[in-house]
Amino acid sequence: MSISENINNITLDIKKYSPHPEKVNLISVTKYVNTTIIKEVLESGAYLLGENKVQVLTKKYEDLLHFNLKHEWHFIGNLQKNKVKYIASFIDMIHSVNKLSLALEINKRAQEHNRKIDVLIEINLFEENNKEGYIYTDFLNDIPFLLELKNINIKGFMTMAPYNYNDDLIRDGFKKLRELKDELNILYFNDTLTELSMGMSNDYKIALEEGATFIRIGTKIFE
Repeated sequence: MSISENINNITLDIKKYSPHPEKVNLISVTKYVNTTIIKEVLESGAYLLGENKVQVLTKKYEDLLHFNLKHEWHFIGNLQKNKVKYIASFIDMIHSVNKLSLALEINKRAQEHNRKIDVLIEINLFEENNKEGYIYTDFLNDIPFLLELKNINIKGFMTMAPYNYNDDLIRDGFKKLRELKDELNILYFNDTLTELSMGMSNDYKIALEEGATFIRIGTKIFE
């Protein structure tokens, strides 16, 4: 099938599986494709693009400016503090804030560009040693400091499910993240947490059923 057909099928799945499909956004993960193919994605109506490497992102950002097509860039990978400066002027959302020091750097660089950057807090919900992300208790300890930062907007949470878990365990994790969002909205965030970035090509249907507002899809679009 073509890219546009794959995107259309994912759009139908959003309507089928999500209790609130109007709140769901598809992020096309473009790390393995060039700008010519990305142009095809944008022309199919999927305008949110996700990258996980700063050097690749900045190159594609510059290349896409020539196409004059509506798009937004979301950074979805592990972000090193010393790389924030390269994307701070244009990034639309960072999905992977996993420590206070990174949040401080994003805040600093956003201030330099006189803008606020939307961010998601990455939670290592499944507590895998080989995965990035806040351990939940550490995030709770950092909340008072994070709330002081004026040049970032904390919009919600992101998590990644393990590939070797069964569907029931994945569902339990996604459900837990949604419940954490609801709980922390009451305790700390005054209902400003609206986003849940969870679900990829292999598990996005489960994520949709459990309230995902961003699904990050690569293989399913480009296969």
